[in-house]
Amino acid sequence: MTDLPPYLRPFVLPVADAGEVRVERVGQVDLYHPAGTARTGAILLVHGGPGPAGLEVSPRDWPVYQGYATAAAQRGQVAAVVEHGLIRGLDQLVAAADDVEAAVGVLRADPRVDPGRVALWFFSGAGLLAGEWLDSRPDWLRCLLLTYPLLATPPGVDELVNAAEVIGRHDQGGGVSSSDLPVLLTRVGRERAELAGPVAEFVSAGGAALDIIDVPKGQHGFDMLDHTEESRAAVTKALDWAIAHLGEDPTATSTSTLPIPTPTSTTTSPVSPVSSPVAKATTTVTKTPPAPKAPVVETISTAPDLTAVVATAFSFDTPATRVVDREHATYAAHDLEAFLALYSPTAQLQFADGAVLRGRRSLREHYRPLFEAGRCKTELQQRMMLGEWVVEQSVRHDSDQGPVPTIVLYRVQDGLIVEVRFLA
Repeated sequence: MTDLPPYLRPFVLPVADAGEVRVERVGQVDLYHPAGTARTGAILLVHGGPGPAGLEVSPRDWPVYQGYATAAAQRGQVAAVVEHGLIRGLDQLVAAADDVEAAVGVLRADPRVDPGRVALWFFSGAGLLAGEWLDSRPDWLRCLLLTYPLLATPPGVDELVNAAEVIGRHDQGGGVSSSDLPVLLTRVGRERAELAGPVAEFVSAGGAALDIIDVPKGQHGFDMLDHTEESRAAVTKALDWAIAHLGEDPTATSTSTLPIPTPTSTTTSPVSPVSSPVAKATTTVTKTPPAPKAPVVETISTAPDLTAVVATAFSFDTPATRVVDREHATYAAHDLEAFLALYSPTAQLQFADGAVLRGRRSLREHYRPLFEAGRCKTELQQRMMLGEWVVEQSVRHDSDQGPVPTIVLYRVQDGLIVEVRFLA
């Protein structure tokens, strides 16, 4: 293990038995889904940076972040790891903030997530990105975690919101109010001097809403470097703390829940329903035993299996359809930024009249008036999949012309929509 670079060393908690956890890559975000079908709270893990010279493995493929995400999913929560620009250098701080914001949109749009119950967890250098969230405190943000964070911007780097100033400003009145955001700091006893000073300032300003887990013998990166009972206890406490705060759901029937599109019944098509509503959130994790493996039969054929081709075309749960379902859910919920986060930065939309939109900026300008007017409604009727394409027949209710029959083709690559064609 000592021959491995620090970032490739194993996570301190055992998470090898992760067969019930499903991992899905959507653009810059890896989503870890627990067993079961209930909507749950969600944790977004934000890795640190800058990365070491010669880095060859993406942070979301590091054992430590895979371990945190798997452990959270095994405890019944959806978890996600976002790949952001800070790994390339502190000059990418602003771009990294945008990456994290887009990842929040992807996570909250996931049909397995209750969008009103999300936690943000910042590690190391990502602490520089936490101040803006501590300041804005959106309603859906249930808690925020900082693990061995960098909280002071080095000289010459564009500064974002200072976390210590923000947490102090929100606690000027003393005591804990309903607007307080629970914050958990995990600090290590053997922290580097340039990080320890700002962390101490943050603690002084933190007030009653700040909880602390101390790891006296731990070093920066203890969760992958120090395989001790102290380390395992600290990580377990932090996970339990996050999940406990995600479980505090005073509005179980909140209207913030994103709708999941379902088709209307038709007499002209035998197509099965696209999806069904998901049950309300629960913290129960159901372990499903693996199905018995079917015997492998080798066949030789000189002609395509048309039955298999048709079955594939009408298979409703594919990586491409899951992305398109998220797009539909954010559209119906009038969540513009979450909607745009599901599109590639270079996405292209071609309308039936020949008009073309290119890139998220053009999409934002086009769709903003529609979202602000609250007119985002589409009635899905039929769907077919061919490879990375999703073909849908639907009825639009978002124009002045009344219900408009529409055929739309979506092309999905690497978990993002890269092309849309409106044929009618």
